[in-house]
Amino acid sequence: MEAQRAERRLASNMRSSQEVRPSLGKMEAAAESLPEVKTEAQSLQAKVLSTDPAVAEGPLRTQTQENKGTENWLLLPYDKQGLEARIAEAEAWEVQAAEAEKRRSSQFRRSSLLEMEDAPVIQKSSLKKVALLEKEKSGVVSTRPPWSSKAEYILALVGFTLRALNLWRFPHLWLHNGGWSFFIIYIVLLFLIGIPLLFLEMAVGQRMRQCSIFAWAVIGPWFGSVGYSSLMVCFITALYLNVVNAWILFYLGQSFHFSVPWEQCPLLKNSSGFDPECARTTPSMYFWYRLTLKASDRIEDSGPPVITLFLPLLMAWCLVGIFMINGIKAARKVICVLVPLSAIIIISFLVRSVLLTGARYGLQRLKVMEVSAIYSINAWGQAGVQVLFALGLGFGPIVIYSSYMDQSNNCLNDAFLVALVNLGYAILATPFIFSVLGFWAIVLTHNCTEKNAEVLLKLVIQGKLPPEALPPLNLPDDPTFIFNSWLNKLSQPIKNMVLKHIIECNLEKQFLKVKEGPNFAFLAFIEAMSFIPGSVFWSILFFLLLLILEMNVMMGLLQGVLIPLQDTFPFCRKHAKLFIVVLFGLMFLCGIFFIEPAGVYYIRLLSDYWMILPIIIIIILENVAVSWAYGSRRFLAELATLWNRPIHPICHWLWCYVSPVVLLILFIATLSFLFLKTFTYVAWDASTSKEVHRPYPSWALLVMISIFLVVTLPIPLYFVYSYTHGIPFKPRSLDSPLTSSTSVRPNNEAQKKAIPQGGSATASPSVV
Repeated sequence: MEAQRAERRLASNMRSSQEVRPSLGKMEAAAESLPEVKTEAQSLQAKVLSTDPAVAEGPLRTQTQENKGTENWLLLPYDKQGLEARIAEAEAWEVQAAEAEKRRSSQFRRSSLLEMEDAPVIQKSSLKKVALLEKEKSGVVSTRPPWSSKAEYILALVGFTLRALNLWRFPHLWLHNGGWSFFIIYIVLLFLIGIPLLFLEMAVGQRMRQCSIFAWAVIGPWFGSVGYSSLMVCFITALYLNVVNAWILFYLGQSFHFSVPWEQCPLLKNSSGFDPECARTTPSMYFWYRLTLKASDRIEDSGPPVITLFLPLLMAWCLVGIFMINGIKAARKVICVLVPLSAIIIISFLVRSVLLTGARYGLQRLKVMEVSAIYSINAWGQAGVQVLFALGLGFGPIVIYSSYMDQSNNCLNDAFLVALVNLGYAILATPFIFSVLGFWAIVLTHNCTEKNAEVLLKLVIQGKLPPEALPPLNLPDDPTFIFNSWLNKLSQPIKNMVLKHIIECNLEKQFLKVKEGPNFAFLAFIEAMSFIPGSVFWSILFFLLLLILEMNVMMGLLQGVLIPLQDTFPFCRKHAKLFIVVLFGLMFLCGIFFIEPAGVYYIRLLSDYWMILPIIIIIILENVAVSWAYGSRRFLAELATLWNRPIHPICHWLWCYVSPVVLLILFIATLSFLFLKTFTYVAWDASTSKEVHRPYPSWALLVMISIFLVVTLPIPLYFVYSYTHGIPFKPRSLDSPLTSSTSVRPNNEAQKKAIPQGGSATASPSVV
């Protein structure tokens, strides 16, 4: 019996010795993956190295074995050798565990950031590696699909900033604000507020990888409502901007006629005479006000929607829906085609325009520089507004587009590139537009001179003027020069008699008649196009250019509406196509209001008086959120760490001091100009067939103020709510980097595959 007991003890000790090795092997593998490795290593080392054999083998024995008595703990000679082998293995394992612990602690040390806002921008670690490590550890998978290439990203931003209105507003401001002096002012403000604020929005979107609503809420807890204001601005702007696309589609359809309808007045029914209302004005103006808009004489005169614009408006929304129904991936492919195509069309127009008669006169006006304009507050204010609108700041799509970009991307270089490309488009379009305007002014002046000659000829034939007042009958090459030379040679009494019966035909005044806004594209420009040989082709190409530019802007604005709503409400993302159809259908129904006879006057009210104020307020608050709530030094330090390169401290000074001051001055100046400006609109007077200035009614001003309050009132209300509920002005966790909350957790099977056997997953928060 004693011999059998000894054999059983021997077999038991041998089994326990063999079990120790695989157990130690499993512990060694787990040490590489578990954060609690130090505690387990120390406890196991103490047990194995204990001088008491019971302590060494205790954890490996069952409760039944422990109850068998003290004789089970007797050690045989070969057990000492096994114990020494186990001690050697434990020591080797301890070394490996210590190395793993060092690597683990170094990784956690790398994830710490600046504790204070004014800490120096000197860090050796990479936030990108830390973010990737935390994602791997917690199993976080981003839902933001990245851009296929950086070129797509740049083209999307350029497409959003290239609105057709800004392309012809830049030459108009150049013409009426000192020429090259305005250009110098524009460049100065572009570098003071344009590029820094563009860089700010791009950096916030790229850093946070969230939409405009959640990004500003994390950057500054008090600024959570800024994103909602941007969303509403995008919604309202998209409503009437797609009506402009409906106008473009209507004109584009009419351009396929062999003789475009705005070249000559229509004939009356059952008569060979022209419409007298058209005869009193130009064919282009008659077609715009009477046949396209069917405009009322006053904003108070409402009526049913214009039937001829109903189908173009529906087509405009269907076209945008087709581009965006499959999400941003499909939309950005469309943008990559439309943006280069617009550049090709502009270059084609530039080449053709410089060959026109009168282009030289327009290009000469391009050389003008009025030094006094540099001291004009009005010139600085208009240049500042143009910078903000030309770069699309404050609307939200820039933040959204940037949220699909990798965090390690150098968006400062991208901001310079986008701003310079935008400026390049404006510089490319300016000589083209000036050449066309020069041609337009020459043609209209020559036509005016020929009409004066016909009037004088009739008066001489009727005997109402003496024969000396007979003008030259042959005015082939330069009618204006020949007629003015003849007029100046007349005696003063005859000249005075002639001047009473003719109208003034001044080339410079005709050139300066051009107005900004839709009137430029749909009146002056298409009238000039009608005089060019092959006017049908150039009209089609021109309206195709306008449609491309406005569609790019529309897709950006609608991304500023869709993405925040989809990120806020999971149902909208789950049923994305249905949501897009319902939303676009609702916006189409709302847009019908703007195709009523008085709809064009409401569009001018919103674009001329309402739009600029909420945009400046949103931009100011975005600047304050990054510069003072989150801390510009801290934000730039995080970007520098992600990029593995320092950022020049001038960005901090621009964000904190220069840009806020310039924006505040710009806001005060704009507000003053709006109050001092006559609250009027350009209306069509059917009785005289002319454009007249009429004052807006008082209720129109109340409507504008009401819409302004609806858009901006959430901002102060949220400030009050944050203050009363003790929400801090700055983010609380100033010792850890910001990470995105737009993420999803993988399923349990994926988590199990990512966790080694014997380990446990430790979830880390994805949002600070």
